[in-house]
Amino acid sequence: MHDSIAALVGQEGWRAEGDAARVHYDGGGDRFAVEFYADAERVLYWTVPTAGPDADLDSDATDSDATDSDAGTSTAAPVPRERVPDPLRRRIREDLDAAGVDPDVERRAV
Repeated sequence: MHDSIAALVGQEGWRAEGDAARVHYDGGGDRFAVEFYADAERVLYWTVPTAGPDADLDSDATDSDATDSDAGTSTAAPVPRERVPDPLRRRIREDLDAAGVDPDVERRAV
């Protein structure tokens, strides 16, 4: 495991997934999955579709084939940074910085 991934896992809500770390955010009616990829040094934001009030934030909602036709939900989709709430972007930069990762990677284009 990359040192940066291990350090992010120490931050609230983050978990390791191979060469990436993921955290979920739920606020203002929007749900996001945020992923940091160590090898690429990039951060990706995804919308997380809701399956109702009992939706599991820890579900693997970013798989390209993640569908739930029974509940009528859609798959996760990438979100342009300009549509991500500033408080969330700020939190991600703070978490990266606390983990010893250059917080400017959050601003890098994919």
